Amino acid sequence: MQSALINRVFWHSRRGMLELDLLLVPFVERGGFAALNQQQQQCYQDLIALEDPVLFDWFLGKGEPTMEFVPLVEHIKQWHANGR
Repeated sequence: MQSALINRVFWHSRRGMLELDLLLVPFVERGGFAALNQQQQQCYQDLIALEDPVLFDWFLGKGEPTMEFVPLVEHIKQWHANGR
C-alpha cells in the first residue's frame, strides 16, 4: 500500500516546471515524503494538487504559502538546504 502511494505521489510531483521538478521529485525519491507522518503526507498531496505558478512563487519566496502549507513548504526547503 505504501509503495503504491509513494509511486502515485512521485508521478504527481513531476511538474511542468523544471524548477519544481528539482525540488519535489528528489524529495519523494530520497525518502523525504516517506519520512512524513500521515497528516503531513496528506498535506503534501494537497500541496501538489495546486497549480505550478502558485508553488513556484511559494518555493522561491515570491509569495507566502497559505497557513496550512507554511510548515510543509519550509520543511521541503530546509530538506533541500541540508543537501539531502
